[in-house]
Amino acid sequence: MSQATRPAAPTALTPDERRITLVIAAVQFINILDFMMVMPLGPDFARALGIPAAHIGYIGGSYTAAAAVAGLIGSMLLDRFDRRRALAVAMAGLIVSTALGGLAWDFPSLLAARVLAGLFGGPAVAVAIATLTDQVAPQRRGQAMGAVMSAFSLSAIAGVPVGLELALYGGWRLPFFAVAAAGLVVAVAAIAILPPQRGHLAAGAGAGVKTGAWVRMTALLSRRKVWLAYATVALVQVQQFMIVPNIAAYVQGNLGFPRDHLSLVYMTGGALSFFASRWAGRLVDRHGSSAITFAATVGLSVVIFTAFIGYRPWMPVLGLFPFFMTFVGVRMVANGAAFSRVPDPQERAGFMALVSAVQHLSSAFGAFLSAEILTNAPDGRLEHVSTMATVSIAIGLAIPLLTLWLERATRPAATLSPAPMVTDTVLDGAGQSR
Repeated sequence: MSQATRPAAPTALTPDERRITLVIAAVQFINILDFMMVMPLGPDFARALGIPAAHIGYIGGSYTAAAAVAGLIGSMLLDRFDRRRALAVAMAGLIVSTALGGLAWDFPSLLAARVLAGLFGGPAVAVAIATLTDQVAPQRRGQAMGAVMSAFSLSAIAGVPVGLELALYGGWRLPFFAVAAAGLVVAVAAIAILPPQRGHLAAGAGAGVKTGAWVRMTALLSRRKVWLAYATVALVQVQQFMIVPNIAAYVQGNLGFPRDHLSLVYMTGGALSFFASRWAGRLVDRHGSSAITFAATVGLSVVIFTAFIGYRPWMPVLGLFPFFMTFVGVRMVANGAAFSRVPDPQERAGFMALVSAVQHLSSAFGAFLSAEILTNAPDGRLEHVSTMATVSIAIGLAIPLLTLWLERATRPAATLSPAPMVTDTVLDGAGQSR
């Protein structure tokens, strides 16, 4: 590989970059936990509220569909505001709507609370990642993204298991209130620690960027690399969210895994994913996104096939499902690094909001699709699981190819970043999901 295309050797995050990364990781922890905890609790609130287990996907899908709508609106508005202020508003809305979820009394009221949470959660993710990308140099964004995406792992290690245990002792409502309280603490800390984030406003003014929301969005959508990013996001989320909402119901109803031990699945998977994501960030900075995406997609496909199609009674649940979370986390780091190089600084929040919209809309589609495929047997088992898994694997096969095309399309764009770079070297590593 020539010097013109070889990624620069990764360097350590600076103290300021590390501080920003930790703050954004804490914000992401709450965002991810707010979404992730609902799926494992599905069988609990389904019994309490009389919801069929096969319809749990609709609860997850309602959140992601609402986040998609919010992302479409945010793509035209978020880059016009100080990122810190926008983050404060989004987090406040997420905290309130999460608490409302704990007050739900039937299926429609829980659905409404999750829709409201999605309307704020989607923009919160977009603003957080845009802030990170603004503040971290391109050659170190893989490391930063690995640290931020470890929030996914930490939510599985600590958040989801604690939520499951709280539900055992205090009912399914208690985890909603606990996440809302934790979110309040993190939001206050983030606003206190983060400085004003207005550099993108100056960059846009200096470049003479038009301020019309429609003009900005149509300019984004005129680029091939943007569509490649959106297509990659869409397939990633559809594949994953055909599986994610149904793991808890499947391992309990089909595999006979005890409810009391369900937290071990998420704790083990989160621990593996935490270390794998940090390691993956360095690998992305060194080898690029496409190679890591290919490896993670192969691993994920093997796990899905083994767990849902070729499962045998002698196979341990704790030896399979944690690796699903691990490969998902690794691929999120690799894809996020590739996405971070697509937009210019003054349009990052808008781009990320559109990515969030596509991401959540695709997640909703995947969850709804699995809910349409699956049915409940009289004994509580999920039927047609192998069909769901086959479709998921087939969708995932195109992801490495799309990531390769995206990485090639964005290599020249590295020179557009305002952050310091290595002279005469095109950097393959970058920031996070957009």
